[in-house]
Amino acid sequence: MHFLDFEKPIAELEGKIAELRHLSDTDGMNIAEEVARLQTKVERDLTSTYARLSPWQKTLVARHPDRPHTVDYIKALITDFMPLAGDRGFGEDAAVVGGVGRFKGRSVVVIGLEKGRDTETRLKHNFGMARPEGYRKAKRLMELGDRFSLPILTFVDTAGAYPGVGAEERGQSEAIARSIEACLDVRVPLIATVIGEGGSGGAIALAVGNVVLMLEHSIYSVISPEGCASILWRDGNQAKSAAEALKLTAQDLERLGIIDGIVPEPVGGAHRAPEATFTAVRDAIDSHLTQLVKIDPSQLRARRRDKFLQMGRGGLG
Repeated sequence: MHFLDFEKPIAELEGKIAELRHLSDTDGMNIAEEVARLQTKVERDLTSTYARLSPWQKTLVARHPDRPHTVDYIKALITDFMPLAGDRGFGEDAAVVGGVGRFKGRSVVVIGLEKGRDTETRLKHNFGMARPEGYRKAKRLMELGDRFSLPILTFVDTAGAYPGVGAEERGQSEAIARSIEACLDVRVPLIATVIGEGGSGGAIALAVGNVVLMLEHSIYSVISPEGCASILWRDGNQAKSAAEALKLTAQDLERLGIIDGIVPEPVGGAHRAPEATFTAVRDAIDSHLTQLVKIDPSQLRARRRDKFLQMGRGGLG
């Protein structure tokens, strides 16, 4: 397992546990009591550490290389998934994964931003940074869901939209705006979940939902801490200060009324117990979706629009 800088004391303890277990296997030593004592200390330290993470530490957890990705959530939560590709205008963008499937037996459209896990898949998915064709594909899938009265589930995990020259030439900002417009226009339930990093317009393009959820240690911001630091202080080393100022944690955003709920993570983060995380996300989505499908389609759209207009009017909590 990859350990973050602030987890070094925990890494050392787990290293000792591994050594003791190895000795037990090779020498037949009975070290169960010592292993149990160290394991208890690990759990205690994990609980204590993760209960008081700073915004910058939460940023590191949100970016953890072992954290479950969109494709993992689709595999765990969606049955009979049929991926759909292309924007019907330019091409396919693997940074946006989407298709139709069943969530707890209910037909849904699923759209998510996928970063990739190793070098090969990160290059394939462009590190989760979508190009215009990705957002136009997302728009197409939202319209498909609207046409066939299928609820839409989105999963957000991106540092932001791809800033390359080609993307700008093909209308990156317009594509993001059209995706946001599609979110606001559909007459079906739309539930967005920030599962890792929610960066800038590249994230909000899929996150204008009736319900916006965030995992406990995910982040959601108009700009990355590093980008903010380079603009305000002209010094990337000020990223920790920027993370504090940006109010990018799930707890900050729930308090400000930007999101609708926080999905708890296992102690030590989603990467330590993915299955427990999938269950928590499944239950949270199901709880909200069960209520949303009872609402008249016109009301669904009107409430979603009013919700985001209120944010612009300064009507946050």
